[in-house]
Amino acid sequence: MSQDRSTMSRRVRMRAAVSYDGSLVIGEARDFARDFLDRAAVRGVPVAGFKRQDALLVVSELVTNAVRHAPGPCTLALGLQDGVLEIAVSDTSGRSPQPQPFEPQRVGQHGLEIVQALCIRVATETTDRGKAVRAHMIV
Repeated sequence: MSQDRSTMSRRVRMRAAVSYDGSLVIGEARDFARDFLDRAAVRGVPVAGFKRQDALLVVSELVTNAVRHAPGPCTLALGLQDGVLEIAVSDTSGRSPQPQPFEPQRVGQHGLEIVQALCIRVATETTDRGKAVRAHMIV
């Protein structure tokens, strides 16, 4: 029995992770995510246009939060399965991120709001080393 390309591409399962220890890692994290999405395209799941840019923005926001608000290293883990991209960032802080109240004049501190707007699910879980924030996007 043959499958069409769209069915096959929805079944692709990929995972990759990288750890960082330093403050100048946001660009490296975006590059890692970009390479992951390039590999997904080769395996039949092209993530292009605004979805690709949205995914890179979510990576940037989550890694930025980890670098700013947690001492020590952070880990970026990416997963792709059944057309859903999981972006998970683990860090050493046990504090869950909290969205800020709406303030039109506020400059900055909109990262979590952006992530929640772009993703179908955002959850924080406590780990033995701190926490992991997991964001899921349909690609």
